[in-house]
Amino acid sequence: MKIIIDQDKCVASGQCVMAADDVFDQRDEDGVVVLLNDDPSPGRLADVRQASLVCPALAITVEA
Repeated sequence: MKIIIDQDKCVASGQCVMAADDVFDQRDEDGVVVLLNDDPSPGRLADVRQASLVCPALAITVEA
C-alpha cells in the first residue's frame, strides 16, 4: 500500500485521524495532516481507504 498526502490541500478537518489514528495525525500548530506510518499492515487498508474517502479536501491518495 502506498499512501500519498498533499499537505497543501489539507483543510485540517481531522477526519483521517478519526478513521486511522495509527496512520495519520495532525500537526499541533495548524492541524494539517501528518503521515505517521507510510507502510501500514494490509489489514489497515480499509481504514486508510476510508480516511481518503472522508477527507473533504481529497488530500489523501491510496494506491494498493
